[in-house]
Formats: sequence, C-alpha cells, structure tokens
Amino acid sequence: MSPVYRLTGIAAAALIMTAVAGCGEKAAHAQAPGNAPPPPEVAVVTVTPERLAIFNELPGRLEATRVAQVRARVPGIVQKRAFREGSDVKAGDVLYRIDPSAYQATLNSAEATVARAEANLAQANMKAQRYKPLVETNAISKQEYDDAVTATKQATADLAAAKATRETARLNLGYATITAPISGRIGRSLVTEGALVGQGEATLMATIQQLDPIYVNLTQSSTELARLQQALRSGQLKSVGKDGARVTLVTEDGKNTGISGKLLFSDVTVEESTGSVILRAEFPNSDRALLPGMYARARIEQAVDEQAITVPQQAVQRGTEGAYVMLVGADGKVAPRPIKTGTAQGNKWIITDGLKGGEKVIVEGLQKVKPGAPARAVPWQAPAAAQGGAPAAQPAKQPAANAAQKS
Repeated sequence: MSPVYRLTGIAAAALIMTAVAGCGEKAAHAQAPGNAPPPPEVAVVTVTPERLAIFNELPGRLEATRVAQVRARVPGIVQKRAFREGSDVKAGDVLYRIDPSAYQATLNSAEATVARAEANLAQANMKAQRYKPLVETNAISKQEYDDAVTATKQATADLAAAKATRETARLNLGYATITAPISGRIGRSLVTEGALVGQGEATLMATIQQLDPIYVNLTQSSTELARLQQALRSGQLKSVGKDGARVTLVTEDGKNTGISGKLLFSDVTVEESTGSVILRAEFPNSDRALLPGMYARARIEQAVDEQAITVPQQAVQRGTEGAYVMLVGADGKVAPRPIKTGTAQGNKWIITDGLKGGEKVIVEGLQKVKPGAPARAVPWQAPAAAQGGAPAAQPAKQPAANAAQKS
C-alpha cells in the first residue's frame, strides 16, 4: 500500500474519533445537573377572599298580572264586535253588542209595574189617612182602619218588588252591551256577529290580559333553598334585606337584558311532583315585548358572601373522585388539591371547601406539568372579552350549578 494512502486513512480515522468524542462531551455536558432545562411556565391566580353577591339563575314562565275572561252575561244574538283583535283596550271600552230589543221591552214593562205600584200605594195612603180621624170618633170600626193600614204596607212592599224587578231589567239591558272589565291586550274573538251567546251558560267571547307590568313565575329547588337558608342562619351568608333582592331577566344564552324587577313572594309549599318552590317576580313591560307563556330565566340576588373564594372555571378539573385543582406550592412544585364547588358565578366557581387565601391555583399550562414536578408561576391574565363582558357576579345556568354542588 502506498504511504500516501496509509496516512490519509489514519487521518480520516482520527477525525472520526475526534467527532465522536466531541458528541460524547456535548451529551455529557447536556446531562449535567447544572444545565437542566428550566421548569415550564404556568399561569396562576392567587386565592383571595372577596365580597360576592350570591345569584341564582332560575327558569320560569311569563304570566299576565291580570286576566279577564269576557263572557256573555245574558242570552242573545251578537249584533256587533267593536274592537280589533290583538289591540290594547281600556276598562269600560265597548267590545260587543247583543240585540237589546227583548231586554228593552222587559225594562219598559217593569217601569209600568212600578208606576202601577206607586199609584196603589198613593191610594192606600190616602185611604188610611181618611180613616184615622174616623176611627178616633168611632165613625168606623177599628177593623176597617186596620185593614186600610195593612193595605198601605202591602202597597209599599209591592212597590219595592216592582223597583227590584225594574233594576234587574235595567241590568240585563246593560249586559247586552259588553264592555272591557280591565285594561290590557285583548286576544282573538271567539264569537262572530250573528252568534247566539249566553244560552244556558256564560259564553266565553274573548280574553283580556294586562301585560304591563308582567309576572315571571320561577322555580327553585327546595334543596337549594334550604341550603341557602341554612347558610343565612349560620352566618356564612348575609341576607340582602327584606324586599331588597334584585331580579334581572336574562336571555337564553345567559346575557343580561338590563330589565330589572322586584321579587314579590316565595311560595310556602313545595310541589310534590317536582320538589321545587315557586317564586314570583314582577317586571315592567311598557313595550309589550314580553308575552304570557314565554320561557324566561331570571337572576336573583338572594344573599351576600363576605369571604367568598372563587377560581376561574377552567382551573377546576374533574376526576373519578370529584373536583380538584392544581397548585404551585411554596417550594415551586405542583400538587393536586381536592375541592368542593358551589354555584357558578359568571366564569368562576365558588369554592366551598379545599382552598384558602394566598394559595396559587394553576389556570393555564396544566398540560405542561404533573404532580411533584417544578413549575414557574406567572400571574394569569383574564381574556379581554371576559373582562369587558358580563359583570363579575354572573351565575351560570342552574343545571350546571346543580351538577357542581354534587361534587
């Protein structure tokens, strides 16, 4: 073999060994404890007790504050309908006219009977007055005088009966003109001109509903209500005061409509079929946008927690043993912590057990860490949309809250 070729092979082998040695040194240098990769960064919130109004978002149905059924009080043929279906009417407005001919004739007959009774009474009075001095001088017998006095009393009673009959006839004639008993919005007409109504029963002709203000009948779980009352009695929560509960309507997707009302009462019985209690709230409805029968949700402020502990909903994890959060401890290591959640308020859960002030709860970066591993905690920044959107004390929908209470 040529010396030149031998030297070239030796040089190449030396270069390969040098490269392998360099890689080994880099690997050893990378594995050295002093050059370990930095711990992953996670966003945390520091638990801070705060004063928080306790809201409950409850489902319900809208109901008119007053409902009047317009019925025929006397039988007859409908001559005219004097309203437009679906319009607003005022109390006393004429709605229907029933043929009044028969009732006018009855009233005329009753007035004639009254006139006859008045004439009979006048005659009986004059006869009694003539007999009075005669009986004192024994010109007539006492029996004749007593008969004259009795006839006067009978004539007085006949006149009273005739006047009552006339009043009845006048009322029936008035009932032939059907007017609105209340102010409100009238629905569709259930009868038309030419229909015979009131024959044997008071025929339903239309319905008027008062829509401003309007009621919302809400249902709340008796279990949740009992838990709230127990927390109030124990001092854990504070009452908002008598008649001080704020009620606002929310849309189906949970947005506040800005329509505020007042809580009127809470039912004193629990429905056996549903185990719920009925609460009634009243809302203004000047534009008539809210209609009876519509589904609605209302947010009720029922208490105040002076030392509430909350965490963002995304920080709460759920496993086979219940809800938990991941904490960054004082030693910089991650540790799980089992918790119990109450109702949801906006984008936060109220924590009823498991956390205390000053602890750091991981909100973002949970996928980067595992229990016992180190982590670098940085303050969590809420998204701008959440900060500028719904107010801080907004509840989630009741089904989610109920699910959380079981954890």
